[in-house]
Amino acid sequence: MFAQKNKFMEAQNISVGLDIGTTKIVAMIGRKNEYDKLEILGIGKSKSLGVHRGVVNNITQTIQSIQQAVEEAESISGEKIKSVVVGIAGQHIRSLHHSDYITRTNPEKVIDESDIELLINQVYKLVMLPGEEIIHVLPQEYKVDGQSEIKTPIGMYGGRLEANFHVVVGQVSSIRNIGRCIKSSGLDLSDITLEPVASANAVLSQEEKEAGVAMIDIGGGTTDLAIFKDGIIRHTAVIPFGGNVITEDIKDGCSIIEKQAELLKMKFGSAWPGENKDNEIVSIPGLRGRDPKEITLKNLSKIINARVVEIIEQVFVEIKNYGHEDPRKKLIAGIVLTGGGSQLKHIKQLVEYITGMDTRIGYPNEHLAGDSNEEITSPVYATAVGLLMHAIQKDRKNRPEIQPMTDPSVGQEQLSSSTEGDDLPAEAIDATASPESNQETAAPKPEKKERKSTFDSWIERFITFLNDAE
Repeated sequence: MFAQKNKFMEAQNISVGLDIGTTKIVAMIGRKNEYDKLEILGIGKSKSLGVHRGVVNNITQTIQSIQQAVEEAESISGEKIKSVVVGIAGQHIRSLHHSDYITRTNPEKVIDESDIELLINQVYKLVMLPGEEIIHVLPQEYKVDGQSEIKTPIGMYGGRLEANFHVVVGQVSSIRNIGRCIKSSGLDLSDITLEPVASANAVLSQEEKEAGVAMIDIGGGTTDLAIFKDGIIRHTAVIPFGGNVITEDIKDGCSIIEKQAELLKMKFGSAWPGENKDNEIVSIPGLRGRDPKEITLKNLSKIINARVVEIIEQVFVEIKNYGHEDPRKKLIAGIVLTGGGSQLKHIKQLVEYITGMDTRIGYPNEHLAGDSNEEITSPVYATAVGLLMHAIQKDRKNRPEIQPMTDPSVGQEQLSSSTEGDDLPAEAIDATASPESNQETAAPKPEKKERKSTFDSWIERFITFLNDAE
């Protein structure tokens, strides 16, 4: 019976991240091990057929791709997937900066979570353009009664609490389409998060976030940017170009089919034309009896270089708009490249040449258990790993409400024999003592949860909308 309970608890600890990309859809099942590292139990991958530049444009094909990826992950892990955390990106994402404030009714009382919650919820009520919805409200820095540059105002006295926010906005229709695909695939939508934020959590160290770093995630349909400084996300942007555009350029420039263009890019492509000599030639089989086609690697790298330079220059404009070139403050110490496009040969050197900043390739292996499959440590899976980390974090917050009720007798035994379990029996005793005392212990939890899930409540509303529409 104890073994069965352990098995049940392990099943409860399973979390799932679902990366709906332009070229691929990845379902990743995992949990944290005893060393607080990610243990990947199963991963499923399918070709993404209904997504263009991060936006769903064919519901039926997207549902089929999601189901295929989910079934593969379930088959490998032996676990049944019920709910998922999904990433959102795409060309419809934009960001803005906003300042707001609240006047506290009692300045003699210290600032607490509820004050910050009130301020953030106020930002969520901002009027957006028609069809847009706020996805994330990310506090930058606070000000209390005119005193600025405060990271955490909790515990301080003050009458006026104000803050600068980075606000991420997306199209309601695009978010609803993702929700419709998830629901039609037989899954519950646990949460939606911004893909650049997920990728950054997977590949950046806390030291880099403190020092100042720009993460560039080059995906199939879009290139995502996230800038961190002092441990806080300061700026996000989505460039509507990615690896697929490079493949299209090769296809058109060399007059070959898309499949051949993708293989050429991956096997022989380089972002630096000077690396190839004129006599380096690759031969491609001709179609339907035609003669083989010969392509020089120098010409191939010139095609790739032109498009990669355009993508990196657009990203660099976003970095400069943030204020990187302000002589009073050198904001960003370096660049981290991730995503499938970061595997292109010599792209690191090209980025350093264009931006003049130290660059490295970001791998998600820091958070993975030591025995993880080598394929999973690739930058290709950075977003999926980040989404799984977000799913585990969210599930952990929700889990304590259920766990004490599963075995209250254990808590009673611990109460008399050990002081280590004091927290558990206290909750178990409160749960049986009286409804009033139970309300007192449970009251703070919704407040804490609501601050993180203001957008979650909106997700619930549009999931209800989907249900009503059936």
